[in-house]
Amino acid sequence: MNKLGLLGRHISYSFSRSYFKKKFENEQIDDTSYDNFDIETIDLFPSIINETKNLKGLNVTIPYKEQVIPFLDKLNKKAKAIGAVNTIKITKKGKLIGYNTDCYGFKKSLQPYLKPNHKNALILGTGGASKAIAYSLRELNIDYEYVSRKLSSGIKFSYDTLTNQDIENHQIIINCTPLGTFPNIDNCPNIPYRSISKDHILFDLIYNPEETTFLKYGKQKQATTINGLNMLKLQAEKAWSIWNLK
Repeated sequence: MNKLGLLGRHISYSFSRSYFKKKFENEQIDDTSYDNFDIETIDLFPSIINETKNLKGLNVTIPYKEQVIPFLDKLNKKAKAIGAVNTIKITKKGKLIGYNTDCYGFKKSLQPYLKPNHKNALILGTGGASKAIAYSLRELNIDYEYVSRKLSSGIKFSYDTLTNQDIENHQIIINCTPLGTFPNIDNCPNIPYRSISKDHILFDLIYNPEETTFLKYGKQKQATTINGLNMLKLQAEKAWSIWNLK
């Protein structure tokens, strides 16, 4: 039995396991299982590799997309450029190769909604997922700025300094923070929502709940709102194709 799984912390809510379980049932794939590897610290990662027989690949989620890199033998070109990994392939010789399929999933999810006015984006958060988003925006020729809790080099905006004008000037806003994830569904990034308009796209990488408070505020302003579900499905299928490359 081939084994696949998800590496992360506090991931019992995760979509990936149920997605792949359903996929295996629908496509009558009966030689592969998919499990959660929920670890408190990345230092436990080698024990998963050493102790899990027939492990062929892993997805990687918060907070290990960057922390896992030193444990890998090789990075695919995109993952290297992004600096974050969300998919690991384990070769027949036991080598660990890191990939990033978040950028593919995000780009494919966003593209159908883009209009000529969508030239500038704000990325809320600076973790591993935000790096893949930034990479995709560069590919789409969309300028972006990060928003973080604190200003530092390369970060022009903090939540405290963000103005109504900044929101008006950036008509794509992407939430890459976990704020608003179940069960804390009332939380949301602290930005000036009153300046959002029908010309905005609000994209939330969160998929549980389907409509976060961040997206609700966007909808109230008649903005286009997109949750992370389609992105997740697309990146999951991309990961599946990587694991099954001969």
